[in-house]
Formats: sequence, C-alpha cells, structure tokens
Amino acid sequence: MFPTTFADGVIEKYTQPGDTVLDPFAGRGTAVFSAAINGRCGIGIELNPVGWVYARAKLRPATLKAVEQRLSELSRIAPNFRRAAAELPEFYHRCFTANVRRFLCAARSELDWSRRAVDWTAMAILLINLHGKRDASLSNQMRQTKSMSPDYAVRWWREHKLLPPDVEPIQFLRKRLNWRYAKGRPKLSPSQVYLGDSVHLLPDLHHSIRSLDAPPPRLLFTSPPYCGVTNYHYDQWLRLWLLGGKPLPSRLNGRHRGRFADQEKYREMLEQVFCKAAGLLSADSVIYVRTDMRKTTYDTTKEVLQKVFPDKKLTQRARPFRRPTQTRLFGDKLPKEGEVDLILLPA
Repeated sequence: MFPTTFADGVIEKYTQPGDTVLDPFAGRGTAVFSAAINGRCGIGIELNPVGWVYARAKLRPATLKAVEQRLSELSRIAPNFRRAAAELPEFYHRCFTANVRRFLCAARSELDWSRRAVDWTAMAILLINLHGKRDASLSNQMRQTKSMSPDYAVRWWREHKLLPPDVEPIQFLRKRLNWRYAKGRPKLSPSQVYLGDSVHLLPDLHHSIRSLDAPPPRLLFTSPPYCGVTNYHYDQWLRLWLLGGKPLPSRLNGRHRGRFADQEKYREMLEQVFCKAAGLLSADSVIYVRTDMRKTTYDTTKEVLQKVFPDKKLTQRARPFRRPTQTRLFGDKLPKEGEVDLILLPA
C-alpha cells in the first residue's frame, strides 16, 4: 500500500486541481482517494474484491446513522443463521464465538456490498476488524494483515489454550464506527473505482471519465502486483469468505493467479494494461510506477514501460525499506532490496 503522505506528494507534484489521476492496480484505493481529497478526479480499477470494498467505502461512505442501522438489522436477524454458523469448519469455531459466527453469516448473506453504499461501508468495517489481535478484533489471536492457514491457526490456538474472545459484535463495531466517523466524512471530488480486470475494463474507461466531466488522465500513478511475491487470494482467504467465497483457502484460488506467478504471463499482463492505459492519457501525461527492486519484477516492469512509452524520459528513485517488512513477521529475516519508483516524464 502507498503511504497516504507519499500519494499526496506525488499527486500534488505532477498534477493540478481538476486533473485526472488513473490507477489501474488500485489496491485499497490510496492513490484514487488521495486524488479525490486533493481536488483531482481519481479513477481506479481493482481486481481483488477486498481491496475494492475498502476503496469504494473511502470514496463513497454511507452516513454513520445508516451504517449503524444496517448493522443493527444484521444483529436482529443473526439468530436465523444458527445452522449456517454451526456447519462451518473447525477453524471458524476456534476463531469466533457462536454469536460472532452467526453475525458474520448474516452479513455474508445479506450485505449487497457491490451495489449499495450502506452495505459496502458496513462490509468495509467488518473486513477491517474481522481478524487481528484478540483485544482489537472479532477473532481469536491472528495477524491483522494476512489470513493464517486454518490448520496452523487451529494447532497454535490449541497449544496456547486460546479461546475466541467473547465479543458482542454490534457493540464492538459501533465503537470502531464512532472512531472512524469522529471527524465526519471528507469532501471529495467526483471519483470512481471499478471492480474487475484492467485488461478488460480500460478500453471503455473513457466513457466513465467523460461521465465524471473530467479531462484525460494527466498522471498514471500505480503499483502493480510484484511477480511471484504474494498470492492475494490466499493471503486474504478469510475476508474473501465473508464476501461470499469458499470457507477454506486454496493456493489455486483465482483465475488470474498465473499472471502474477509466471514471468511471461506477468510481462504480458503488464504490457496489456499499460498499453490500454496509454490510450486514455493526455499527451503531457506523467507515468509514476512503484515496483519491486528484485530483478524479475524490476526488469520486466522497466522494459514494459520503456516499450509502451518510448517518447518519455525515464528516471528512477530508489526506495529502500526503512523498517522490517511483513515477510519478517513470518520468519523471513533475509535483507530485502526495497522498492523503486519508475517515473516517465514528457520528453
């Protein structure tokens, strides 16, 4: 994820108020949100529904009152999901209390998160707090950033004799909501983030830009997935379950997985996305891409950008890691090369 201050700085440096910023790998929507809050039009596309829900809730959050009412509705109907909660695999029984499981099953069934503002906002709050530290989430002890392997988690909880925390979902979530809404909702320029594959959605994006009464994008600001580094579907399997996915993880989840693991497919994906994005950009556009310093991802991304934008001048800026990375949390203590920003400016 981009740090917000970094995204603000890039957008303020390379664009003017009223300009359009495009992010075809939007993630949780940091670049799009930063554009919108700084008086630009942000347009993004995200493949993973978890990231899309977060991004959508940032751009178009429902009111506090509406979200509280929706969560109360879920709490009232949660007892109707007693059977669904009881039939979940062992992992869920050791991760959540029966009360929480019933509430989550109700949310999974009833929240129309892809179409209703109140439902994608409620779902975003649930996804954020779904798992993490026992005293700060709905779950037994887990990582907040990554869904753990069910077998590993169950074994660890047994060894440490840890039971799921006795949490009242509606009270717990109300506290989080009040904190989130403490300063109200931000004023944002009209912006949009789409759920889907950039390869397919980019060709028609000029219609969306026009509907927002925005000019062609002057800044393409993004960070594509890094080749072979992570499997977002596996890492977020529990949140994906809450969005309607399978109750247990699979490393084969997602028909797009090969594009991020196989080097040739990765190159093809990058080239398709950047080529189609190029057709939307203004003549004086800037391309700003943060990527991995590791050879495969770095070389591939740099070569593709130079091929797609041959008339632009390439500069780069090293971004070494200042703090331990998430991989260190999982036992990988080898030094990491960090990241690099590839910036293509009009010649």
